[in-house]
Amino acid sequence: QVQLAESGGGSVQAGGSLRLSCEASEMAGYCVGWFRQVPGKEREAVANIDSWNRPVYADSVEGRFTISQDLARNILTLQMDALRPEDTAMYYCAAALEWRGGRCASLKYWGQGTQVTVSS
Repeated sequence: QVQLAESGGGSVQAGGSLRLSCEASEMAGYCVGWFRQVPGKEREAVANIDSWNRPVYADSVEGRFTISQDLARNILTLQMDALRPEDTAMYYCAAALEWRGGRCASLKYWGQGTQVTVSS
């Protein structure tokens, strides 16, 4: 059982920045990533670390968001810059035991989420 706890969400104006953190009970051997969801819409994969320890991003955040992981401290971080109103969502940290096409597959563990609100 992997336990995940997100922090760092909040409200910011368009163009601003936020930094999300996810503290995990363990991360080694897991595909870990950030996902977001808006009520009434499908969950979207935002970014994850692939099996070669390289970052993978959704097209919508490429160049604006940066994912990083600290395996020694079991912390996954998402630096979000140049935020847009369309980035408003609940952001979740999640972990899976497998990768598929560089992305996390069969997600098994989820945090409780942290709200990000970007105003125009």
